[in-house]
Amino acid sequence: MKEHENQGKIYLLPSLMTAGNLLCGFLAILKILEGSILRDSELSGWIHTYKTSLDLILAAFVFDLLDGRVARLGGKESAFGREFDSLSDLISFGVAPALLVFEIVLYQFPHRLGWIVAATYLVCGALRLARFNVHAARAEGSKEVFTGFPIPAAAGLVSSLTLFLLSLYETDRELKQGWGRYVLAALLLLLSFMMFSKLRYPSFKGVGLRTQHSLPKFLLILAAVALTIVYYKWMLAVDFLAYFLFGFIRPLLSPHWRQALEEEETDERGAQSE
Repeated sequence: MKEHENQGKIYLLPSLMTAGNLLCGFLAILKILEGSILRDSELSGWIHTYKTSLDLILAAFVFDLLDGRVARLGGKESAFGREFDSLSDLISFGVAPALLVFEIVLYQFPHRLGWIVAATYLVCGALRLARFNVHAARAEGSKEVFTGFPIPAAAGLVSSLTLFLLSLYETDRELKQGWGRYVLAALLLLLSFMMFSKLRYPSFKGVGLRTQHSLPKFLLILAAVALTIVYYKWMLAVDFLAYFLFGFIRPLLSPHWRQALEEEETDERGAQSE
């Protein structure tokens, strides 16, 4: 009876983080539509508007990281939170990136190929989220790794790469005239496949307040974070691309290196004393 009651509870802080994710996705869609109107009307500022939508998608990614972290720190994970999170992810990381790439470059592809590419990404993202929820409800699989590329990371890779490409076009030269349109179309199709691949990616859910690192590893992480903040226009794409490629490299790593990269060491004495 108590377990049934807990399933219907709404925990405030994690749900607020998830709501922030959803709102960022909704605002990103509005900005995408605004940018398309400006571009079609041959008005200036359309590139800046698209960049704002990309920033909002990346902000949704941050909220998505925070909601799970807050829920685990407070021990407040729930079935409601899992469903709410997936619905928000579908908007922010499924609809928004697919619409963004379609409105920037795919709309001009012949024979509705652009529509098919964007729709394929969206449908695969929805199926990926549904499969994840089913496995989570059955407590199947490890919480330390994801099977297949997670959709928030897929949206992060699409958005960060699009942000980098748009930064190359500060004038009225449109991205659709360059090679970037083929890169984005191929990337959407590749990510659609990767979300259902058997490759495994670390979830980093074990990172917590008790996580310990050696000094060199800590300095390396600090340097990566600093570079990402200062040079975010291209470093975000590097970060997401590195995570994407890690799935291919991971099976080739020795157990020692895999453990060093993925498993977080905690203070066992402190954990036992609680």
